[in-house]
Amino acid sequence: MYELVFWKYLEEVYLNHQLVYEAIDEQENIEGLEVLPVELILNRIASVFSKWERVDENSWKNKEGVGAFQVKTTPQVIQIDCYGTQGKTMDKLVDIMEEFKCPLFDPQIPARYDEMYEEE
Repeated sequence: MYELVFWKYLEEVYLNHQLVYEAIDEQENIEGLEVLPVELILNRIASVFSKWERVDENSWKNKEGVGAFQVKTTPQVIQIDCYGTQGKTMDKLVDIMEEFKCPLFDPQIPARYDEMYEEE
């Protein structure tokens, strides 16, 4: 399993990414994070992965190859658990979240890829 996690900081807020990640399972509301348009995001994922089998409301399985993923949400966080999913599929998921200006936190490394959103 490979985990992809996304959240968005409130303007002028920048927290310790690892501590935010650790707080996800422990608290529903994390101070300093924006509320996300969860339904819009889920609809966008469903649209992009419309050729995949929708196993349940938040899970998809590749009918024509390997891989599956499950989306877990809170009002502020989107967590996607990927099972045997290819890199290009994970890239699509990251791209979808970038449309919502929600950068990736990769807890396996751990690293957050939000430099594209910083002011120059």
